[in-house]
Amino acid sequence: MMAQPIGAAEGARAAVPAVSFAPELLHRARGVRAVIFDVDGVLTDGRIYIGADGEQFKAFNTLDGHGLKLLAHHGIEPLVITGRDSLAVRRRVADLGIRHAIYGAADKLGAARQLLQALQLDWPALAAMGDDWPDLPLLARAAFACAPVNAHAQVKAIAHHVTTTTGGHGAARELCDLLLCASGAYERALQEHLTTLDGGAG
Repeated sequence: MMAQPIGAAEGARAAVPAVSFAPELLHRARGVRAVIFDVDGVLTDGRIYIGADGEQFKAFNTLDGHGLKLLAHHGIEPLVITGRDSLAVRRRVADLGIRHAIYGAADKLGAARQLLQALQLDWPALAAMGDDWPDLPLLARAAFACAPVNAHAQVKAIAHHVTTTTGGHGAARELCDLLLCASGAYERALQEHLTTLDGGAG
């Protein structure tokens, strides 16, 4: 008996990848095993809401969240280094199951070296995504540097890829999709989602 395409038994149509990236980008990103994400301006739109009692509110995007989960599920470690610290960010990082994060980092380069040492990795295995000058030391060293389209001009100038979407509105997911494509996992992850939620929503 011939094997049926995933989902065919229930009448589901096979999913065809709807994203594509330039071959040179995929080649550059092929060896990435971990990704550092900034928070403000990357996982959020950069705005900070401060209540009367001083509490901070941030809006996160579920598309980004599910992308980070997909990375982890397919062997690419998502990392967070942020110059700010707040309960909202810690809660979001915990909800996404991100295992390595550094908060309130005045020296992002030192923080990145700390994470690389813990993971026994080096810069050629790292991607980084940031939107402003504090992220430049990481973007200048990572094998693959990415910036949201609304990042500072100096950051976009150093990035290998500038996303079509803005920070907090799917920019991080675009990088996740690119890395999954580069690793060869994108289509497999897509087909899995015809039968399972693969770790839940983002």
